Parts: sequence; C-alpha cells; structure tokens
Amino acid sequence: MKTLLSEIRHNPLLWLLVCVPLVFASLSFAPEAGTLHFLLSLGALIPLAALLSHATESVAAKTGDAVGGLLNATLGNLTELVIALAALRAGQYLLVKASVAGAIVANTLFMLGASFLLGGLKHHTQEFNRVGARFQAGLLFLATIALLVPSAILEVDSGSSKVFNQKLSVGLAVLLIGAYALGLLFSLKTHRDLFGSAGHGEEEEGEPWPTGLALGVLAGVTVLVALVSEVFVESAQHAAKAFGMTPAFVGFVVVALVGGVAEMAAAFSAARKNRLDLSVGIALGSAAQIALFVAPVLVLLSYVIGPTPMDLKFWPGSVVMMLIAAITAAFATNGGRSAWFVGVLVLMVYLIFALTLYLLPPVAA
Repeated sequence: MKTLLSEIRHNPLLWLLVCVPLVFASLSFAPEAGTLHFLLSLGALIPLAALLSHATESVAAKTGDAVGGLLNATLGNLTELVIALAALRAGQYLLVKASVAGAIVANTLFMLGASFLLGGLKHHTQEFNRVGARFQAGLLFLATIALLVPSAILEVDSGSSKVFNQKLSVGLAVLLIGAYALGLLFSLKTHRDLFGSAGHGEEEEGEPWPTGLALGVLAGVTVLVALVSEVFVESAQHAAKAFGMTPAFVGFVVVALVGGVAEMAAAFSAARKNRLDLSVGIALGSAAQIALFVAPVLVLLSYVIGPTPMDLKFWPGSVVMMLIAAITAAFATNGGRSAWFVGVLVLMVYLIFALTLYLLPPVAA
C-alpha cells in the first residue's frame, strides 16, 4: 500500500483521482447535471487508466508480453461488457451493437495506429512478433465474416424470418466462442513458443510493483473504471446535445474510446518503451476478444436478461467498417516492423470513419 500511495503522491496525473468520489457525489447532489457528470467521469477515467497501465506493466514484466497483453485486454474489455450488459437489460440493442462495433474498430485502428505513431516518434523503427499479430488479425477477420453473414443474408433474402436470424445468431455465437477458446489453447499452450517478444524493450524507470499489489490494483481499478464508465455513458447523450455531437458519433466513437481508455494508456506507454509486442497484443487482442467472445456472450445472455433475444445482425455500415479495420490491421502488421508513418496511415482510416459518423449518422438496424 505504501508503494501505491507513494506513486500517487509523486505523480501529478494521479491527483485527478479526486474526480472519482466527485462523480458519485454529483449523482447524489446534482442528478440532473448530465454535462457535469460527463466531464467529471472523463476526468476520473484518466488517472484510473494510468493506474491500470502501471499495474499491467508490472504483471507483464513477470509474465511476458503475450500474457500481459491478454490480461490487459481482458480486464479492459470488462468495461465494455458492463456497459453492454446495462444496455442489454434495458433492451437498447442498437446501443449494444454500436458499442461493440465501435470498440472493435477503435481498438483495431485507433489504438494500434496511435501506438505505432507514439512509439515511432521516439524510436526510428520498431519490431514486433508478426506471428502473434497475424494470428490476432486472423481471428478478427474470422469474427467479421461471422458478423457479416446475418446482414448479407437479409440483403439477399429479405423474406428471411426473425426466428431464422435468431437461430443463426445463436449458432454463430457458439462457433465464435469455440474459435476463441481454441485460439487461447494455441497461443498460450500448444504453440506458445511462437508468440515470444521480438525485442527486449527499454529498462523500466523504476522497480515493477509486487505481483500481489499489481493484481489488487488491477481488480480494484477495473471495478471503478466500469462504474465510472457507466456514469459516463448515461451522461453522454446530454453532453452530445451540449457539444453538438450526433448519437451515432457518441455511441460508435466517444463511448468506444472512453471504454478502452485503460487499455490505450497501457498500449501507448508500452510503445514508447519499445515494447511494441505488448501494444499490438493489447490492441488486436482486445478487438478479437470483443468480436469472438463479448459479442457472442451478449447474444446468449439476451435470452436470460434481455426483454427479447438479440441477433448478430449489425447495420451494414458498421460491418463494412469492421471488415476494413481487420484488413488494415493485417496489412499494417504483416512485416513485423513499424515506423511512425505507418501509425499515421492506420489512424487516417479511423479518422475517415469518425468524420463520416460525425456528419452522417448510420441508419438504425
């Protein structure tokens, strides 16, 4: 605990942790101040992300970048899962699908591109394990194909019944979860030797936290991030009106970026320290996990906690964006080397999507 308090005392960024209790206080004393809730929750997420980044790096220092990236992606995706579950219980399936699709695209393009850019500005060129990157990109491409099928069938055969779409979605959900489980077996067990780091990276500026402290911070901060993110989502629509943002832009871009802020902090920090394997593992691993595990689980849970079953039919624009994101990631990581301009190219693809959604909201599915 002394180590954690010392870190907070010497890091001015962590002083923003005062926003965490202020978020919940504002809910009690000013429940109608949606814009205030939005700003306070945004300020609270920044130091929480910094803590999560430091804790993840401490764990990764002892377990390796492959396991560290998987751990960070899993804990980071708990935020998206909590947000989606809240929307699922309320029957807001459009919001669920928008948050899922937005998180996949943001992790694949924004997080990966920004990691390449930030790492490349400090290091002339960087290397990473292209086997691991191609593996994650392949899983992501598989998931986008599964998400494309329900929408494509509806376009070709408009007479397909709702029951058929639900049965197809359940079948696809089971297949995707099975593929994700086999992927974990392949990367962490049978062929673990293929997924080692390509470089050693820089030495840590300080001693990594003890494993017990790091895991405790990971668990506690993840819960706080989930709670604060839920407040952020609930107040986002109020802030959207105040700042002139469209609902599509809020759901697909703003919510997705804030939901992944903890993962992004860890990925960006690792890239600056020339640990690009960890950055790529977090970005693509998180996107693949959302597509192969989170989305299918939400479909199955809709039969239990949702008012009606949810299917995997996304609106066509989101499917196209996810497919392009998967292809872009495959091209960008194919060589196993990166420079800052590669990050610019990947980020430009994301900015094109964001600009389009800002000006022209998609048609609801």
